[in-house]
Amino acid sequence: MALPTRHILPGFPPTVSPASHAVEVDGWVHFTGQLGRDLAAPEAPLPPDIGAQTRRALANLTASLGALGLGLEHVVSCRVYLTCFERDYAAMNAAYAEAFPEGARPSRVCIGVTALALGALVEVEAVAKRP
Repeated sequence: MALPTRHILPGFPPTVSPASHAVEVDGWVHFTGQLGRDLAAPEAPLPPDIGAQTRRALANLTASLGALGLGLEHVVSCRVYLTCFERDYAAMNAAYAEAFPEGARPSRVCIGVTALALGALVEVEAVAKRP
């Protein structure tokens, strides 16, 4: 097994936690969880609702994938974390389905948590595989 490559993506703000943007080994790319923050203005407030935060988190994931020459079609699994699971699950799923259309969806788990960084309502992490 090759040693992992730790990616710090040029032009992206630092991660919220002490982590790489992504870590890659043997063609598998593990992306740090994405929040609904604006990558161009990372100190700006998060959008107020789950739909907007989910769409932005997935846009941030798409940008991270693109920086490594990948796209959403390369994502094999996602983990989604929600702070208000029962309230936000349906709306998060609706926004998620916009990014991953039927027939092109990765495996997924959705987990209710007590809190996320920056007071986020949702965080999305992913694993992708290079072709």
